[in-house]
Amino acid sequence: MLSLVTGRRTAWAFAAAPLLLALFVLVLIGEGERQPTPVDALPDGFDSTRGTALLEQLPDEASTLALVLFTSENETLSRAEVKELSAVAKQLHGDAAGGQQQGPPLILSDDGTAGLVAVPVPAGSATQTADRVEALRVSADEAAPSGVEAQVTGPAAVEADLAAVFDGADGTLLQVTALVVAVLLIITYRSPVLWVVPLVVVGTADRLAAVVATQVMAALDVAWDESTIGILSVLVFGAGTDYALLLISRYRDELRQEESRGRAMDAALRRTAEAVSSSAVTVVLGLLTLLLSLIPTTRGLGLACAIGIVVAAGFALVVLPAALVVCGRWIFWPRIPRTAQSTTEAHGLWQRVGRVVGRAPVAVSIGSAVVLSAMAFGVFSIDLGLDQSEQFLEKPEAISAAERLAESFPAGTSDPVQVVTPGDHGAVLEAVRGVPGVENAAVGSSGGGVSVVNAVLGGAPGTNGATIERMRDAVGPLGASVTGSEAIAVDAEAAADRDLRLIVPIILGLVVISLMLLLRSLVAPVLLVATVVMTYVASMGVSWWVFRQVLGFEAMDSGVPLLAFLFLVALGVDYNIFLVTRAREESRWHGTRRGMLRALAATGGVITSAGILLAAVFLVLGVLPLVVLAQLGTVICIGVLLDTLLVRTLLVPALGVLLGDAFWWPRRLTTEAPPADLASSDRARAPIAGRH
Repeated sequence: MLSLVTGRRTAWAFAAAPLLLALFVLVLIGEGERQPTPVDALPDGFDSTRGTALLEQLPDEASTLALVLFTSENETLSRAEVKELSAVAKQLHGDAAGGQQQGPPLILSDDGTAGLVAVPVPAGSATQTADRVEALRVSADEAAPSGVEAQVTGPAAVEADLAAVFDGADGTLLQVTALVVAVLLIITYRSPVLWVVPLVVVGTADRLAAVVATQVMAALDVAWDESTIGILSVLVFGAGTDYALLLISRYRDELRQEESRGRAMDAALRRTAEAVSSSAVTVVLGLLTLLLSLIPTTRGLGLACAIGIVVAAGFALVVLPAALVVCGRWIFWPRIPRTAQSTTEAHGLWQRVGRVVGRAPVAVSIGSAVVLSAMAFGVFSIDLGLDQSEQFLEKPEAISAAERLAESFPAGTSDPVQVVTPGDHGAVLEAVRGVPGVENAAVGSSGGGVSVVNAVLGGAPGTNGATIERMRDAVGPLGASVTGSEAIAVDAEAAADRDLRLIVPIILGLVVISLMLLLRSLVAPVLLVATVVMTYVASMGVSWWVFRQVLGFEAMDSGVPLLAFLFLVALGVDYNIFLVTRAREESRWHGTRRGMLRALAATGGVITSAGILLAAVFLVLGVLPLVVLAQLGTVICIGVLLDTLLVRTLLVPALGVLLGDAFWWPRRLTTEAPPADLASSDRARAPIAGRH
């Protein structure tokens, strides 16, 4: 099979056929579609999820609410302004109800500094809600008296502003990701043409992965949201380009030994396929653990990204090698590799690093561990759980209006808790009013056998957890469920904690088993996973300091720890796999201690380039103005850099040198003469001083 992929007469078919197939799929099939539901992002089996599901039985015209806030440029609203705004309230209700001017009147704050109009917004898709809220904003702004500002907030407005965040976001994210990858590839290869081949191959893999993933999820009725495809693209570009860097680096070395580019690619592919395949399998297994999550969209993210890694690895091992063989040596211009050309200088920096590690492995190991421990100190002060007002990097109107509303009305007015009951709403209303922390409560929408009691809480957003629990204790025996943003946030934290406790041990177990099967060792897998876990904890500690001291975030989103752990462990193990598989190969000829240092010299440049590229790609998630994605991208970026520049460069090689053959226990490696076809770059590399 490899000879067909790399053969000069057959390579063109393996390069062109998958690309044409991908083009066919993209044009004629396209991405899958699924009608989203309100519970897609809510944890299974929780009270807020049951309440949200019950809301679906309400008539469409009463399922969500927008609040129009009026404030005067003078501190208080005048009598004339109040009178005019009362007429405006009727007009807004008339517009929302199709001409029937009815609904709650203008609500004036006790201090007279603001007026409020509650306007029902018909249910629909996120796009439909956004359009209706935008129309309401235009109407309110035009109808407001001179000198009075109109702003729209409430659940409908928050949903609309959230939809605006993702309007065209996938395209923007894809463009920025591709640009970052292109720039870093040009810097890495120092060639005006070589970067085009891996970028086209990985870019095609990304688009194909999006189609395949969404079609599979649609067929299986697995939920996904607007961020899923964006994260999928970042992962495919990052992992796919890493695989490409590893292959091209080995191919360049083989071209310095072998005149035939087909045979050179065959040798390069044989020596990198195991590392890439093992890495991909490890990442896929880790991603599939997200199928155990309580949150449907998190399960969708895991499935989509697993499919993406399979597609990326397939293109890296089939399409890219064939494309490079077809292109010929000129693709490396102006640094075209020639036979009998030494690469000793190219590895000079990493040889020097290896000498430091080889001479003082104990000091390097302890020093690295101390640095990681110091960085991890911040994890003890992490606050989890973002309020709704803290979800956006750039504050939209719905949030700024809610903050202004809280200055004149009870804090929870802009986003009341919804108590949904299929039974007697009178008894539920009485029970809710008796709960400490509830400012006021009133019966809202009814229909379809369901009624809603809207409860305004007195506490600031994010501080009402105890009130929510007391409310559930009061209305639970009546068959009612408590939902709304505050209740959903409480349940989301509980679900995130459960997912973290369940999934993290499974990820670790799968990764350790995968490494044991790959290396046929017990010691090395445990040490490698331990170093990756140390990297994760350190990156969380450093990131928390960055969030609080630099970016001004008050808390970390409750979903970030699990996703960051998954990506950092899976991707961090990638680089260790690239290093130790090369070390195992070198150890057969030079012994474990020298083999580890020679592997560091051989892979240092490519793995560092891959790590920097992957870190930059994940940082691109900050393009989207959502705090959760910015936080996730930052944690992964810091973690990948730590893994690349400290753990894989110093700590792992030092442990290998320190343990020697015990690193591979219980496997025993026997030293033998290097094979005749070993690349000249390997033979030219001078021995590195180390312990023997």
